[in-house]
Amino acid sequence: MLKATNITRNYNDLQVLKGVDIIVNKGEIVSIVGSSGAGKSTLLHILGSLDKANSGEIWINNQRIDTLKEKELAKFRNQHIGFVFQFHHLLPEFTALENVCIPGWIAGTNKNDLEQRALELLKILGLQDRASHKPSELSGGEQQRVAVARALINNPDIVFADEPTGNLDSKHAQELHELFLHLQKTMGQTFLIVTHNEALAKMSDRVVHMKDGYIVEAQ
Repeated sequence: MLKATNITRNYNDLQVLKGVDIIVNKGEIVSIVGSSGAGKSTLLHILGSLDKANSGEIWINNQRIDTLKEKELAKFRNQHIGFVFQFHHLLPEFTALENVCIPGWIAGTNKNDLEQRALELLKILGLQDRASHKPSELSGGEQQRVAVARALINNPDIVFADEPTGNLDSKHAQELHELFLHLQKTMGQTFLIVTHNEALAKMSDRVVHMKDGYIVEAQ
């Protein structure tokens, strides 16, 4: 599903990534772990096309994305990639349902079909009774589950999650772990997750360790 080779990234004189290779197979949950400053989030953002590498190749579902022009890349990102961040980034003026629908609106999906899928996702995530609530009326765990539904709305090939439990208490973090496993099992969803959470890493199919801009161990 994902293959990246020799990914490097410099910020002026600081070399953050020093030649990273990684493969994620379809339907896998892979976690990237390592100390702060190891380059985990930088790598995730580059693989998800939110940042540019200085060198290397990135393929998602047999499509090379690092050579795409900005407009093509934005379209590919919208249709094939989902994102979940530490902070949910929900728009406060929109309901849960509307927040989930946003990527579908951008893609031009039929409104009725889109809302039906959004409601189905909210039901899977246990939020069917919260669809009309705005983010301020939801708990932190509920807001993060809305963000997961938003990431899934366009049937992405892969979901990139950057510290998805970093802003949650242990109970809601455990619920999110179980949700990822459920989505993998029922939908065949592929996840690449950057995390400091040991429990989340342990439930992954594979764990990739990063240190000083390199992948030093994969297991």
